[in-house]
Amino acid sequence: MTMPFAASPLAQALAERGYVDLTPVQHAVLADAVRGRDLLVSAQTGSGKTVAYGLALGDTLLDDAGAINAAGAPVALVVAPTRELAMQVERELRWLYAKTGARVVACVGGMDPRAERKRLEMGCHIVVGTPGRLLDHIQRRALVLDGLKAVVLDEADEMLDLGFREDLEAILESAPAERRTLLFSATIPSDIVAIARRFQRDAARVETAGPERGHADIEHRAVRVLPREIGAAVVNLLRQADAPAAIVFCATREAVRRLHATLSERGFPAVLMSGELSQNERNRALQELRDGRARVCVATDVAARGIDLPSITLVIHADLPHDAEVFQHRSGRTGRAGRKGVSVLLVPPSRRRKAETMMVDAGVVPTWSAAPTAEEIHALDQKRLLADPALTEQPTPEDIALAHMLMAHKSQEEIAVALARLHRARLPAPEDVTDPGERQAPPRERVRDNGRPAYDPVRSDREPASERRGPFGEGVWFRLAVGRRQNADPKWLLPLICRRGGVTRDDIGAIRIFDAETKVEIAVGAAESFAASALGAEKNDVAITRAQLSGPRPDVETPREPRPAKPYGHAPKHAAPRPRGASDHPRGPSDHRRAEAPAGAGKPQKRFAKGNRAGAPGGHGPR
Repeated sequence: MTMPFAASPLAQALAERGYVDLTPVQHAVLADAVRGRDLLVSAQTGSGKTVAYGLALGDTLLDDAGAINAAGAPVALVVAPTRELAMQVERELRWLYAKTGARVVACVGGMDPRAERKRLEMGCHIVVGTPGRLLDHIQRRALVLDGLKAVVLDEADEMLDLGFREDLEAILESAPAERRTLLFSATIPSDIVAIARRFQRDAARVETAGPERGHADIEHRAVRVLPREIGAAVVNLLRQADAPAAIVFCATREAVRRLHATLSERGFPAVLMSGELSQNERNRALQELRDGRARVCVATDVAARGIDLPSITLVIHADLPHDAEVFQHRSGRTGRAGRKGVSVLLVPPSRRRKAETMMVDAGVVPTWSAAPTAEEIHALDQKRLLADPALTEQPTPEDIALAHMLMAHKSQEEIAVALARLHRARLPAPEDVTDPGERQAPPRERVRDNGRPAYDPVRSDREPASERRGPFGEGVWFRLAVGRRQNADPKWLLPLICRRGGVTRDDIGAIRIFDAETKVEIAVGAAESFAASALGAEKNDVAITRAQLSGPRPDVETPREPRPAKPYGHAPKHAAPRPRGASDHPRGPSDHRRAEAPAGAGKPQKRFAKGNRAGAPGGHGPR
């Protein structure tokens, strides 16, 4: 292993850890040109940044013999955005500096601050923590930075996104001016550059991320899936990969709870991580993953930051990430430090365009496919059974004795059947999934020979609803209990129909919006699955029912009853002129009524000048 300028205790720790060679960012920070200087480093997620700045600190913290002074006030400070990442950094630096005798202390939110203050009073060399907790200890004088030689900001861009700019500036201002400042970040936005100019001195720029941000050690896959079958697709993907550890990302805490419950019911050893868990609960979940007691972690984006487990070989995006940066960070939980990994993005038909745009922004070219079927997983189970260690490992004398006893009482076929049943019983059953199919051209792109559209949703004929044909052929009509009075609009109705029914835009024909209801046409091939998913209504959702095929066409509103003629002389348009003095009122002409009215009966009529009614601007009231 080539390790230029690395102190020998650190090199021994890496060798014992199984490092054969260093990653590009680790080589870059040990180069002669940047030795002892401030660093501004940009490297992709999972490139080994923690070990990189651990090695870079060696020149500052260790003497020529590779030893470190007695523990006292800290000589190095590492600031990380989240508790999980800070705890991960603490573990990495502990084994890296184990042979030097250095003491590493973590100070993070969610842990007992009094216990942290006691560890700081006992003396330490390196402190790792989150901005809020570190600043609290500094203000209480529990953390004294007078002897600080180096400060590291890990994932500085993420800390700024989380709103820690003021805390970071306060921490850096509390540190001695004569120190090294190392900024490590996946990206270098203008805010990071501003901090570097203010707090660094002659910083060396180190950039190991190429122009394309795609991770070379990660295989990216995109899986077509119906919205209602996302949980089933996750089950089949986990069964297909059979990974020692996997992470499934969801967008919300509620989605994490639902998917975790689904996987636990199916028999997967799963844990969950979200912002509502305490630090002890998070640590327990991570420990179960490290020990192998759990093999699946269902997590939100923020809670999963800092999870760095060598056994994670599969990442599943159950919910689409918000942008390319989140997608890259999620995927970076696997394929770390030269290891291989797989990142699978579940894409409903209605979100495919967003998914394609996001992956282009991330510099990723995925392999598109359908979710693995139950038949494919059963075939994999058969191959794995033949390669099971129980059949390939050398038997012990006890195993041989038990085998002879079984053969004396059971036939070979019965023993083989029992073995197959035992093998199948410990595996979660695969789910039946549907392939939405490849995206087809939208209906508006299909034209007849004469250049007119192949399907005009506004028809002039009078075919019955059951015989109407859309761009896909015959359609089935459904009714939504929302109309113009509720501001129904195709812009939000179309995504709602796709989500509720698990269909694509190509499965939807005409959408007719009336005053109190909306009727939508669904292709015959997708009508049954649409009905199974969409009929009824959830809480605060739009009710969907089958439309009646008898009576008027679904795209024609029932004609209203003609309004009665207006009284008092409002004749219909083009009607014959009415004789002078005639009236529609049953009592006769209006002048006759006035003649019969007794003198002084009723309220006197007030006359107003034209344009000068009482109360109008500039009006003068009654004359």
